[in-house]
Amino acid sequence: MSPAGSQHWLATGRASPRLVLVVVFVALLLDNILLTVVVPIVPTFLYTTEYEGASSSASSALPEPTPAAPRAPPFSSVLSYFDSTTVPVRGFTGAAELPNGTGSSPPGHPPSTPQTPPRGCLEGGEFLAQENTRVGLLFASKALVQLLVNPWVGLLTNRIGYHIPMFIGFTIMFLSTVMFAFSGTYTLLFIARALQGVGSSFSSVAGLGLLASVYPDDSERGSAMGIALGGLALGVLIGAPFGSIMYEFVGKASPFLVLAFLALVDGALQLCILQPSRISPESTKATPVSTLLRDPYILVAAGALCFSNMGVAMLEPTLPIWMLQTMCSPQWQLGMAFLPASISYLIGTNLFGILANRMGWLCSMIGMAVVGISLLCVPLATNIYSLIGPNAGLGFAIGMVDSSMMPIMGYLVDLRHSPAYGTVYAIADVAFCMGFAIGPSTGGVIVRALGFPWLMVTVGVLNVAYAPLCWLLRSPPAAEERMAILSQECPMQPKSYTPKEALREFPLTEESDGEAENAG
Repeated sequence: MSPAGSQHWLATGRASPRLVLVVVFVALLLDNILLTVVVPIVPTFLYTTEYEGASSSASSALPEPTPAAPRAPPFSSVLSYFDSTTVPVRGFTGAAELPNGTGSSPPGHPPSTPQTPPRGCLEGGEFLAQENTRVGLLFASKALVQLLVNPWVGLLTNRIGYHIPMFIGFTIMFLSTVMFAFSGTYTLLFIARALQGVGSSFSSVAGLGLLASVYPDDSERGSAMGIALGGLALGVLIGAPFGSIMYEFVGKASPFLVLAFLALVDGALQLCILQPSRISPESTKATPVSTLLRDPYILVAAGALCFSNMGVAMLEPTLPIWMLQTMCSPQWQLGMAFLPASISYLIGTNLFGILANRMGWLCSMIGMAVVGISLLCVPLATNIYSLIGPNAGLGFAIGMVDSSMMPIMGYLVDLRHSPAYGTVYAIADVAFCMGFAIGPSTGGVIVRALGFPWLMVTVGVLNVAYAPLCWLLRSPPAAEERMAILSQECPMQPKSYTPKEALREFPLTEESDGEAENAG
């Protein structure tokens, strides 16, 4: 292709909202692959490096027991990770020394084999209980940091536009991915996860706001949001299975190095399409965050996003450990357990995104009820196959809520405030992050205090109880200053509210102004 042809292709691409949708799709995809790829890796990596490492050191420091010794050491061997052919035996010598069931068996106890965990289960129940809390805090660190950064990113997008924040998000995401690949301790993993939260905040707030600005029509915006959230769903879909398989068969660093390469491709795509050096502030003065936070309809929509995603956020750190303890699952199953939820989420976001402008409130209400019922069914599972139904229902229902609420947030700003979207999508992302911050951080504590089944009951009942509030979004009233624009329109009727002057802020090409003048 000649240089002139390349420039023409780039100019055409920058004028196309579809290519902007591709950029946002890829950014959300990579962010959420990194979000979930660590889910099956971190619990077993910490167990291998900390518990087994400490046990191996302790056992090598102990002197070898003699056959005549009245007692064996507290643990005569350390259980290998997946094979329990040798097990730690308290109060017994090796099996070869007890051919007739005699020897050092304590008096009053029958000469039988001591209680051991089923084949494939992990030792160290107390360590695993503590790990629930530690892994939950590590997973929550990303969302907590994102929670703090989001409002500032929303204000930044109103001042300089969406393109530079999108590229900043890519840069930070790349650094976080590389750090994950080479981190060998809990502290470094924690820092990498928190750094991911900063990058994710820039990418998600700027990306969703950019989509809302280039798709001003409610119907098109709902479809575009559904496709973009499909990138989120695909990332969740790929992340956990990809991480568990690569970790088991290739090594810990391998999935993160692959993601780092894909992040570089995304950065090149952003340079070509978005021109991140160009400052394009919002043409419309944004409504202050404090005003949006006092809007009860925006708060109801944000609450639905928060509570529905809190369920899967609580599952991420606790379900793999519960599977290790009760199902004795091998490493690869820990990530595959989330596959049904991811596939159904992908279906739900694409199916209900186009319905959001008509019956988003109904989709959200039904979705939250199904989330609660699915969570109540998770503890009834006895193996990975019986997790398919509850997890599939959970993913599909969360897809209903997310794909309905994201366009509704933009619609509420159009209807009741000024159509500048960076701030409202910062609030939406804050709600999403609150679910992923509160869920993992409190989930591990509740599991340790009450048990995994009661955790699922608690968050399931919470979702079912919140669902009726979505009825309030059925017909939200318009603000007085917007009534003139909307006087002849029914609630949730597809309509473009962005003035023509704002529409000419995009395309991003310099030739666009000249073309507009010639057209005039």
